Amino acid sequence: QVQLVESGGGLVQAGGSLRLSCAASGRTFSSFTMGWFRQAPGKEREFVAHISGSGGSTDYADSVKGRFTISRDNAKNTVYLQMNSLKPEDTAAYYCAATRGYSGSYIYPKNVGYWGQGTQVTVSS
Repeated sequence: QVQLVESGGGLVQAGGSLRLSCAASGRTFSSFTMGWFRQAPGKEREFVAHISGSGGSTDYADSVKGRFTISRDNAKNTVYLQMNSLKPEDTAAYYCAATRGYSGSYIYPKNVGYWGQGTQVTVSS
């Protein structure tokens, strides 16, 4: 069982930055691909970014490439999402995700093993 707790959401103006954090329980953190998804009201949950257990592989949604950076600190069981140049369309609840192993299919919400409770990000224009 893995428990995930997100933090760092909030209200920011367009063009601003936020850093989300997700702290995970358990002693096998490095064996999990860690990811971020988001869900806006009335829309489906969508992939944002993920990072392999070692941190050597990352993947991003096209909509955030060049603006968001995912990273992890395995010594602290924590994954981060640095969000720069935020846009109003980035407004959503952001969810941390953990899945054992690594696969390109982990960009699909149905394949995620564990979810955090979510943290709200609101970008004003």
